[in-house]
Order: sequence, then structure tokens, then C-alpha cells
Amino acid sequence: MADRRHGSVAAGKAVLQVQDLQVYYGESHALQGVSLGLDRGILSVVGRNGMGKTTLCNTIVGLMRARSGAIRFEGRDISKLEPHEIARAGIGFVPQGRRLWPSLTVDETLRLCFRAGAGGGSWDVERIYATFPRLAERKSNGGGQLSGGEQQMLAISRALLANPKLLVMDEPTEGLAPVIVAQVRDLLIRLASEEDLSVLVVEQNIGVATAVSDRVAIMVNGRVNRIMEAGELARDRELQQRLLGVGRHSDQQPQAPAVSDDAEGERPARIYRVARQGGDTTDGEAEPLYRAESLPNRWGVRTGVRPLPQSPGAEAEKREMFVIPPAERFGRTALVVGTFDTKGAELNYIRDRLRALNIEVRTVDLSTSAKISRADVTPMQVASMHPGGSSAVFSSDRGAAVGAMAEAFARWIVRERSVGGIISAGGSGGTTLATAGMRRLPVGVPKIMVSTVASGEVGAYVGPSDIMMLHSVVDVQGVNSITEQVLGNAAHALAGMISALPAAGVREARRRLARPAIGITMFGVTTPAVQAIAKRFEGDYDCLVFHATGVGGRSMENLGDSGLLSGFIDLTTTEVADMMVGGVFPADRDRFGAPIRTGLPYVGSVGAIDMVNFGPRETVPEKFRNRRFVIHNPNVTLMRTTRDENRAIGEWMGGRFNQMEGQVRLLLPEKGVSALDAPGHAFCDPEADNALFESLERTVRQTGRRTIERVDANINEPKFVEAVVAAFSGINPRKERRA
Repeated sequence: MADRRHGSVAAGKAVLQVQDLQVYYGESHALQGVSLGLDRGILSVVGRNGMGKTTLCNTIVGLMRARSGAIRFEGRDISKLEPHEIARAGIGFVPQGRRLWPSLTVDETLRLCFRAGAGGGSWDVERIYATFPRLAERKSNGGGQLSGGEQQMLAISRALLANPKLLVMDEPTEGLAPVIVAQVRDLLIRLASEEDLSVLVVEQNIGVATAVSDRVAIMVNGRVNRIMEAGELARDRELQQRLLGVGRHSDQQPQAPAVSDDAEGERPARIYRVARQGGDTTDGEAEPLYRAESLPNRWGVRTGVRPLPQSPGAEAEKREMFVIPPAERFGRTALVVGTFDTKGAELNYIRDRLRALNIEVRTVDLSTSAKISRADVTPMQVASMHPGGSSAVFSSDRGAAVGAMAEAFARWIVRERSVGGIISAGGSGGTTLATAGMRRLPVGVPKIMVSTVASGEVGAYVGPSDIMMLHSVVDVQGVNSITEQVLGNAAHALAGMISALPAAGVREARRRLARPAIGITMFGVTTPAVQAIAKRFEGDYDCLVFHATGVGGRSMENLGDSGLLSGFIDLTTTEVADMMVGGVFPADRDRFGAPIRTGLPYVGSVGAIDMVNFGPRETVPEKFRNRRFVIHNPNVTLMRTTRDENRAIGEWMGGRFNQMEGQVRLLLPEKGVSALDAPGHAFCDPEADNALFESLERTVRQTGRRTIERVDANINEPKFVEAVVAAFSGINPRKERRA
């Protein structure tokens, strides 16, 4: 590896010296005494996600202000300078995500950025075109019309045109094809060897990081853990695994298991089923399961796939690998999202009202028209998050395009940090797009949707989240006397919510002092049991009760998937009856999915499965006219389930319970599954109940971790309550409150 530490500065004067840098986001301590130096050449900085690498770059170039510490550029302290002053001093910046001007062509961007002689160098527009011929070919295209590799070329060129002495590059190869990665790597080496230019490069591709530099700084939890020779890091795979999460290198292929001579003869044919993450699997045991032996990752190396451990949290390991911690999801920035090609005036009005209230705003364009966008986040950037790429979004089929952009936006927003709230305005299409992302944000992040459809049925838009739907009254088409008031009220509401959010330190203190939460499902006919259970646990747990009306179960499971619950007491599973028979409060086919995925402790029962819910009596389908009914109130009619329906319900629930790998306890109340099913009451039907119980007992595979128990009591009686409390306490021992 060639020595790239050369240059013309006086001996002993480093081009960059960072000393004891302390940087905070609110009360979150991001950089904790970072110190490093670059004499000349290239220094790579590596580390896992969230270790503070981007914060370090932003602080060096003045986009973040350190509370203490020093940043010296060629001996001069620049830690108090503004970003434009730092740029003029001779530091160029290539940010993560490239951050181009989408409304400007390549040529306009380059000529705007050219500032001859800033660093005493010779970079001009013509030299850029000679270095990057592809940009010359695309000189008339807008920044938003370029491929990822072309955008990165333009971002690097933009920085070089200032003729800097130090180039700070944040993730320059992120998301690029291997051939483009190689070009960027070679360019960095050439710049450091042929130009009077030094480079600080933050890089997730460990092959690039160790190839371009002689020394590498490793960041861990906001600190520089060590600075070491690049070659040593490249060879030390154990250290890579321990500090960086890197597994086997691409050149170290896993050895195939030895096959004995005896095995070379005839072999029986084997049929495999392929299991994909998050996909449904059958309960059958016949077919062997085929799994990939290695997976790609962004480091450009292969990692072995560990066998799934047989533990309560086995399914939890199937969650997304790169999940932003909740503390980093909350912030103070308002996202104004929507289709800026058709609703630009209205969305910009919301933006301006928020800025007038001193709320930091970021605009996100979800348009599918492929028009040039002036939003902070362009449609191309969002669309690139679609599994099929941006081409899957920008199609001639408007319905397909909206659906694809909604999926891309949902994937984009989960990677965003410091979101203080989100707001949008639009019709049915705009509402579909915006709420797809809103539903992916944690509960508690303010979400406001101003919509023409907000006065109707909005369950499909809101789902299990806490979206606030606000009717626009008139169409969202221009700013007029009505939309000014409605949009202004929405903006002020969001500003108030964001302003009232607790600081990060306060939120963390509350979290540490909070009781662990458990989710409990309830219906009116199981209320006595739920109230008694919550009373028993109130000293040790935060009991969150969910009304089992279809969305209630989904809301509970959404919190479970988000890591906000420590267990489930799923007493009232009546939503399954509505799903199977055709009621108005149905579960979806993912019911029980959260305990399956997370492995959290689960105590379940069959509360209110004796009934199917409908609206007013006259709305009950004609095919049910001879069934047994109870008029709960003028708007709710209850219908008794039959023996055959209960048998089918039990089989479906049993199949789902079999997929749970955590601790599972199922309790069956033999004297009735609801208040109406108690002896002598309207829905009492022991034969139908027993069909449900026997179906569950026949279907569920009982193990040491998954058991069924009958209880000689009605679901609302103290004996059953005691059984539930004992079961949950047995599989989820009470924990001391966190200090």
C-alpha cells in the first residue's frame, strides 16, 4: 500500500487536527471527546451505523456546532466559523446522500460552484468534464434525472471546483454499483497522490476504506476507539467482527461440507420450500427448510448466517437489521410531505406557516409525474427506496405508480432521524401516499393529514397508528379563504405538538422510570375480567387496554412490533370471529403476528368469540336471518357463533399459535367466553364453546413452552382472573423498575 502522507505544509503542521470534540443533539451526547489528526493524504473513518461518523463530518464543515473542543485546519481554529467561511478557508464537503440541486442541470451546477483559485488549485469545469466524461454527456440533464453514480460524480465535482486543500467525504460509495465504487476508489487515490489535496473519508465499505488510506480511525459509540494501520485492519478479521460487525470476507468462501464416498451413491430426491423473511410458512414438518448460507451487506463482504436459536426471542432476530433507536427517531424537524407537482402552493403555505413559528421544516415530494422538483427531498430520492428501484414507481399506470411510491415512502421514512412531526394535505391519492409513511412512525410522533376524505371512512388510512385526520372542507386546490384557515390551523397544531415534545434527556429519564407495558384486549362483555387483571398488575406494569374492534388488535400488535410492550394478555380475540364469519370488526390475517415475530410472553384466551358484530339490525346480511341475536345498542347487533364456525375459528387460531416460539399460555373458560355466554344468558351454548375448545386442543401442538389449560369458570369470574394473573406472572417474572 503506497504511502500517501505527502504534501507541502511545514513539518509538524497537520492539515486537520480534531481535539476533544464534544457534540450534542439536544441532550443526546453524539461525539464524546473525539480526537484525530491528518497530516497529509487520506484518513478513513469507519464504524457501525449510528456511531457519530456523519456528525463528525458535519461538525468539521460547520453544519453542527460543538459544545467544546477544537478543530484546527492548517493550524487555524475553525470550530467557531460559519460553514461558508470554512469552505472559503479551503475545506470541501461531499455530503451523504449527495444533496444536489434537482432543478439545475449538470452544467449549471458546475458553473455555479466554480470559484477559481480558492485553494490555489487548477480545477475548473472543463477539467471536471475531462475527469468525468459521463457528466459531459449528461450536462443538460437535471440533478434529479441522474443515476446514483452520476449524482456522486457531480457531488464530488461540486466540491473539487472550490479547489479545496481538504476534502471531507461522507459515504462516497453508498448505494453505488461495484464498477462505480472502483472508480471512486481510484479517484481518491489519484487525488491524494497527484494533487495538493488531503481527504477525510467516512466509508462503510471496508474494502475501499483500507485501500485508499494508510491509516483508519474506528469509531464506537461517539468515540474514536483506535487509529490503526489500514493493512492491519484489513487482515484482522476478528477485530472487524468485534468492532464493526463484519463477518467473513468475500474472498473467504465457506467450505462445503465433506461428503463421504458412501454418500456418492443414490440419494433420495429432496423437496425444499424457500422461506422469506416476513412470509407465511406452513405448519407442516415434512419438507426440509432451505436457507441461504451467506448474505451480502453494505461492507462488500459475506457474512455467515447463524442457525436460528431455539429461544424465546428466536423470531425477534428476524426483524430488520438496521433499526434506528427510538431515541434517535424523535427530533424537532417537521416533514411537510405530499405531491408538490399538484399541491405545491398548499404544501408550501403549510411550510411557510411552520417556519414563521420557528419550526425547522423539511419538504418531501411524493409526486409520480417525474417533473423536476424543488423540494428538499425529491421524488427520485424517495422512489429509489422501492425494492424494484425508481423505475417501478415512475410508470404510466397512475394507480400502480401511487401504490409503488407509497411503498417507497414507507421504506424511506423509517431511516429518517430527528423527525419531530409530519403533515400533509391532499385528496385520496395524496392521502394514500402520505399516510403510508405516517403509519411507519412510532406512536407519539405528531402526524396530521389534511384530506378531502377525512369526513368519511378513514380506517384504511389511519390503521393502527395515531394519525390525526383533518377534513379540508373544500378541495385542496389552491390557497383561498377556506384553505388558508384549515391549512393554517393544521400547521399551528403541528407546531404546538412539536414545541411540547419533551427534550431527549427528559424522554430518556421517563423511559428509565417507566413501568414495562403489557397489552390487554377488551370488549364490553369482558370488561370485568380486564379491569380486575389491570388492577392486579398496576403496581408492576403499565397496562395498555385495547378495544377489540379490529383496529384495536392491530394497534396492540403494532406496539409489540415497535418494542414498546413486554408481553401480551390477549384476553379478547373476538376480532377473529368477525374475520372468519363476516362481521364489521374483523382482524386481518396477520392477527397474532407480533407475538409470532417478537417471541414476547403471551397469555391468550377466547374472549367474546361467542359473537359476531354487525351494525344496526337491518344491516345484518339476509343469510343470517334465522340466527340468534342480541341488540347491544341501536348501532351494534351481536350474532351468536355456531358450533361449526367455532370449530373453524379454533383451527385457524391454533395454526397461528403453533407459530409462536415464545412462552405461550392459552386459557379456556368452560363456563362462558363472555358475559352473554354465562349460564342462563342469551348466548350460553356449551356445545358451541366445547367445539371451539376441542378444536384448539386438537390443533395446537403443546410443548413445554406452549400449553392449553381449561378453567372451570366464566371469563369474568375471579377464578379465571386468578388463572390469567398466575399464567402471566409465571412466564414474565416481575422486573424491578429501571433506575
